[in-house]
Amino acid sequence: MKAVVYDAPRSYAVTDVPTPEAGAGEVRIKLDQIGMCGTDLHIHEGDFNAVFPLIPGHEAVGVVDRLGAGVTRFRLGEQVTINPNVHCGTCDYCRAGRLILCANLKGCGSNFPGFFAEYVTVPENLVFSVDGLPKDTAVFAEPAACAMHGLETLQVRPGASALVFGAGPTGLLLAQLIASGGASSVTVAAPSRFKLDTASSLRIDRTVQIDRADRAGNIARVRDASPSGDGYDVVVEATGSTAVADICVPVTRNGGTVMIYGVTRADEVVTFHPFDVFRREITIKGSFAEITSFGAAIASLRTGRARTDGIITHRFALDDYGKALDALATDPSVHKVVLVP
Repeated sequence: MKAVVYDAPRSYAVTDVPTPEAGAGEVRIKLDQIGMCGTDLHIHEGDFNAVFPLIPGHEAVGVVDRLGAGVTRFRLGEQVTINPNVHCGTCDYCRAGRLILCANLKGCGSNFPGFFAEYVTVPENLVFSVDGLPKDTAVFAEPAACAMHGLETLQVRPGASALVFGAGPTGLLLAQLIASGGASSVTVAAPSRFKLDTASSLRIDRTVQIDRADRAGNIARVRDASPSGDGYDVVVEATGSTAVADICVPVTRNGGTVMIYGVTRADEVVTFHPFDVFRREITIKGSFAEITSFGAAIASLRTGRARTDGIITHRFALDDYGKALDALATDPSVHKVVLVP
């Protein structure tokens, strides 16, 4: 089969590799669409705990092609998606039920073989049915699951006001879930007007266009757009930009919560005034990936609580992986890139 194979950071080829076989307890999936996201750019550079050699890719939809011995939950031809995150089950965190904090957490597409390929074989317990969902919706199951974990982490108080910095695919999914999860008002702020137009089409309450280089102006713009005029009860950084993260605390209301959701490089630093956090009792949280949120995310996609209309803007063949990567990194017209084997 064809697959994207890295032998080192920034060194890859679209090449032929053996088609995997389904062992006992495993499902082989013929992949129909694989989403690309900012994490794939980090992995391309060798970040995000990437282990080489590696087939990247962690957002997928396909159909069951082979069933290993003992697999009973799926049928041949069923449309499915895959949870790429694997916990060990034996560390202190896993044994305490805190699976996302697993000391030995692994991920398909980062340190296990991923989905930028024609076929993949995974354990049955990582597979979820998305039968009946359009492929263009089902391919968002993984980012929607990450957004669902973000909602679970936030524990939004009913009636709260929320601001999401970032109108990328996961930012828009999270904004929608925050709205359906109890917030009375959700605002999305981002530099890109066309992405904000997509946010408006997905029924986000307010949008604000910002300029990442204009700290003071951004603070004023997003504060002025808040329902109370003094900021938001919940502020989510979903861009991965430290310049944006630096203004999250100043636009958070007294007693509010800042959540770091976007992926940065491991060596980057965000600054805030500790006295401000102390005096106003600001809570700072992190939300990383997910382990147990796939079922809830798929349910939200099925009911339309999380919509994906208009987010996919570019499609590439697997052979054009390099073009897809370049588009994701440099093309301002890109919102969501999907690979089609």
